[in-house]
Amino acid sequence: MNNAQLNELKNRYVASGAASTSAHFADHADNAELWDADGNRFVDFAGGIGVLNLGHRHPKVVEAVKTQLDKVMHTCQTVMPYASYVQLAEKLCHLAPVKHDAKAMLVNAGAEALENAVKIARSATGRSGVICFDGGFHGRTIMTLSMTGKVLPYKNDFGPMPGDVFRAPFPNAYHGISDEDALNGLKKVFKTDIAPHRTAAIVIEPVQGEGGFYAASPAFLQALRDLCDEHGIMLIVDEVQSGFARTGKFFALEHTDVQADIMTMAKSLANGMPLSAVVGTAAVMDAAGPGSLGGTYSGNPLACTAALAVIEAIEEENLLEQSAALGDKLAKRFDAWQTDFEAVDNVRHLGSMAAFELVTDKTSRTPDPQLAAALCAKAREKGLILLSCGFWGNSIRILVPITVDDNVLEEGLTIMESCLKELTGEKAAATV
Repeated sequence: MNNAQLNELKNRYVASGAASTSAHFADHADNAELWDADGNRFVDFAGGIGVLNLGHRHPKVVEAVKTQLDKVMHTCQTVMPYASYVQLAEKLCHLAPVKHDAKAMLVNAGAEALENAVKIARSATGRSGVICFDGGFHGRTIMTLSMTGKVLPYKNDFGPMPGDVFRAPFPNAYHGISDEDALNGLKKVFKTDIAPHRTAAIVIEPVQGEGGFYAASPAFLQALRDLCDEHGIMLIVDEVQSGFARTGKFFALEHTDVQADIMTMAKSLANGMPLSAVVGTAAVMDAAGPGSLGGTYSGNPLACTAALAVIEAIEEENLLEQSAALGDKLAKRFDAWQTDFEAVDNVRHLGSMAAFELVTDKTSRTPDPQLAAALCAKAREKGLILLSCGFWGNSIRILVPITVDDNVLEEGLTIMESCLKELTGEKAAATV
């Protein structure tokens, strides 16, 4: 079927809340390239929203899944477990920067991991309160929607939200919130909303994903760690989007000396297969009683086998170093654009988790979400899949596969540059 025929089916049978705005339907893909049902080719700078750090159809992952298909597709691990579940748990417990000896449990998606992390923290502390941060994104289930710090389009129609979830400011110096401001805001929450002795967990993304690719400083994360230790609060670090080599480390938290009580991970964990994990201090993870965690499809054999292949590929193919190098290339190009385009500002990256702001002018720093939307739309017309994000919707984020070929990367950046030139009428930055 072609795009037009598939769009007719979509408009007739797919709920509008779940439908894509794109008129293109993916047919096949390879690494950082994608072809639609009409044969049109796209450079993919979205990576399935951070799911494809190793690219579309990485050979190791494909082979691992094919091999597993000939063995077992499903048993439900609570009925009869299988080797890949416990082997993956072992790997994640050794990789994740958590306090003391670790244990893990596997589920299906990032939101489900966050739901379970909160359940575990409440069980371990005997408390109910959860504190999150402005701009944070933790999922679309009702509990994680209450934790997500942005109303539109995620939570506008679905209230009321569960109680005992509170929000503090996220440090963002570019938009006037210093580390000190954020810490004072958190302490104010303790005074006005919930006391520390009733707080089970503080939940933070070390680099906000949907919130704009803003990184919390090591000093701020250390202050959170100290505050949690002082009051017996669980520090939950959400690495759903920042994990698995995106920042040049397995996890963004490794850029600091901080350890979490509980970590959540998903997206590129299995590079396209549905899988997420909660990893935490063994005593904390064991606080929830037998049979209280899990689900029918949790830690499916195909997904676990894919994740083991992902970890092996990251280690054997030096993808941590490759991610750091990719980030440097992106930053160099974006720095040039920041010089040459009045609309481009606040270039930032941690490894290859890179972004920049689009603003009306650099003096006022007024966000320009209309320009961001226009850039993504024009890029799509020219064969580049690009995503915006951010509290104001004006940040352009790059989630291109770390394995992208240099020529394909340059092609995508050239498209971005030409679109910026067309939309702003300004001189384009020179190719770097």
